[in-house]
Amino acid sequence: MNNHEIDYKLYGDDMQFVEIELDPQETVVAEAGSLMMMEDNISMETIFGDGSSSLSGAGLMGKLMGAGKRMLTGESLFMTTFTNVGSGKRHVYFASPYPGKVIPMDLSQYNGKIICQKDAFLAAAKGVSVGIEFQRKLGTGFFGGEGFIMQKLEGDGLAFIHAGGTIHHKSLQVGETLRVDTGCLVAMTSDVDYNIEMVKGVKTALFGGEGLFFATLHGPGTVWIQSLPFSRLASRVFAAAPQTPGGGSKGEGSIAGGIFDLLGGK
Repeated sequence: MNNHEIDYKLYGDDMQFVEIELDPQETVVAEAGSLMMMEDNISMETIFGDGSSSLSGAGLMGKLMGAGKRMLTGESLFMTTFTNVGSGKRHVYFASPYPGKVIPMDLSQYNGKIICQKDAFLAAAKGVSVGIEFQRKLGTGFFGGEGFIMQKLEGDGLAFIHAGGTIHHKSLQVGETLRVDTGCLVAMTSDVDYNIEMVKGVKTALFGGEGLFFATLHGPGTVWIQSLPFSRLASRVFAAAPQTPGGGSKGEGSIAGGIFDLLGGK
């Protein structure tokens, strides 16, 4: 195998984190800022790209290409590796950046490739390649809700992605079609045919509150759906936030808030 073989354990329910057990000289690669804690004798190093190019002997140009691909997906140019430099087993912990689930994926069970949202990747065994996946149809890129470019994880090791809310894992049969809100699609296997369709009917599109487009997924293949996309959560939080200058609360729902409104908000 090209990837390091790592063991893991998930903790929590709605705010999950993952514990990764590293044998001596084993390495895990993670997104910058995803670290929760780590034990002693673990060496942390910042690298260009995902580190997979170092296994194939690629030079500086290969590393720059890997970093450039990550920049196109909106991610940082750098990733962080965590290596057990001690003589016994050590543990490192990574947490999701918002409420939801951590999904472990053994890429060897999915033909060595998973396509996911560009911000879904959390961590992986060293050797897993984190690249970009260009959608074949322009409509997918312009109206897909997640941009023209999605992430692809390639290799034969473990990778961990995160998503919001509850995760629904569904296997599509040959000829089976699933229509999904574009923001709710987390990941899919490479054999799923993915496209974007416009909501039919002017009234439904304008007043339905579900957006103008949805994703159509054609089987066979496996898809992962999230119940609470971060964009949806962020829009609700922003809508409920105080709108007064400086961000201060004007006491909604209170007597003081009512007096404030009567005085014209001044």
